[in-house]
Amino acid sequence: MSALTTPYGFSSTATEVAHGIDLTGRRALVTGASSGLGAETARALAGTGAAVTLAVRDTVAGERVAKGIAASTGNQDLHVAHLDLTDPASIAAFTAAWQGPLHILVGNAGVMACPERRTAQGWEWQFATNHLGHFALATGLHGALAADGAARIVVVSSSGHQLSPIVWDDVHFAFRRYDPWLAYGQSKTANVLFAVEATRRWAADNITANAVMPGAVYTNLQRHTEGGRGSGGIPAELIKTVEQGAATSVLAATSPLLEGIGGRYFADCNEAEALDRRGAPLQGVARYALDAAGARRLWTLSEELLADSD
Repeated sequence: MSALTTPYGFSSTATEVAHGIDLTGRRALVTGASSGLGAETARALAGTGAAVTLAVRDTVAGERVAKGIAASTGNQDLHVAHLDLTDPASIAAFTAAWQGPLHILVGNAGVMACPERRTAQGWEWQFATNHLGHFALATGLHGALAADGAARIVVVSSSGHQLSPIVWDDVHFAFRRYDPWLAYGQSKTANVLFAVEATRRWAADNITANAVMPGAVYTNLQRHTEGGRGSGGIPAELIKTVEQGAATSVLAATSPLLEGIGGRYFADCNEAEALDRRGAPLQGVARYALDAAGARRLWTLSEELLADSD
């Protein structure tokens, strides 16, 4: 299977990627859309004519962003809804309230390298936010996604997934000394594995899921990493604007080139090379993140964790 390439690349913006695409009459949902990459992703999707729901913890900030998107795109079909991805009850309420089909689900919300913290269920905070919350959201909206007939799921991962595979015997750092970067890496690996298994499991429903790497972009995500700038040693020429960072998400959500394509990992608007060891900064996808058996195992684990939280 050859890697999928597109005319777009590192410098492409979300607006450029979405140019000429008409999603009038379709519905999109973007988590974490009250700032940064999520807000820009929502803006680009609104520019295609889609009805866009901004699922956010801070609805005041979400309303402010939605107002700005409406002003810049002319699309008034914008909705703001409260969603806390660390709270299964919040997710259940959100999915229960959803009515009608859903064409695009962008799992954009996330936390990075935060201090050790756990949910009420005892789940490690980054795994809970970045993976389990989005897993519960997607499975809860499965009926709406299936009803569309050609729905797409986009999961925002990171090259940080190369920091750690899933450590099956201690996912929640119950015994290991907590390391914020290893926890982040594990959660981002989970994002890719989810895309692999969702595509396989929901193939009969014509639902595809892909993971994307936005690139190095300075947003609120870096609030736990000493301000973002200067951490990680990323060369200045590899830093993207928010508009560039959202491009790969928008491509995976809208491009005709990805019709029927799922279970893959995209960076700089192109499918990334599978790696057996770390390569150049921000490049490639670890082969363990694409492993079908690991993806099935994660799905089962996620279902078990959520069942125990009821």
